[in-house]
Amino acid sequence: MPYAADFASLEPARAEVDNWPGLAAIEFGAPWCPHCIGAQPLFEVALAARDDIRHLKVEDGPGRPLGRSFRIKLWPTLVLLRDGIEVSRVVRPTTQGDVDDAIAQAG
Repeated sequence: MPYAADFASLEPARAEVDNWPGLAAIEFGAPWCPHCIGAQPLFEVALAARDDIRHLKVEDGPGRPLGRSFRIKLWPTLVLLRDGIEVSRVVRPTTQGDVDDAIAQAG
């Protein structure tokens, strides 16, 4: 599943995420966040060509259990997982290299 342009209507439970096979990228943010809006072209370029990475965009905020379980503090944060285990993350990327480096670390 390549780049997901829209936020998911429901966030999965952490137990479900922990059982995902292969590579996955969970993007935490909010549709109104200027940092998140600014980073969208970076995420799109990096993930559009990677059909081997499941991309999920999750609207985060107070009381959102998935974001809290990953200890998300700033938006956007892209968490890269391999077989449900975090292998890298990038927080508030400003360059394509920031995102590409985090994805390269994931595999």
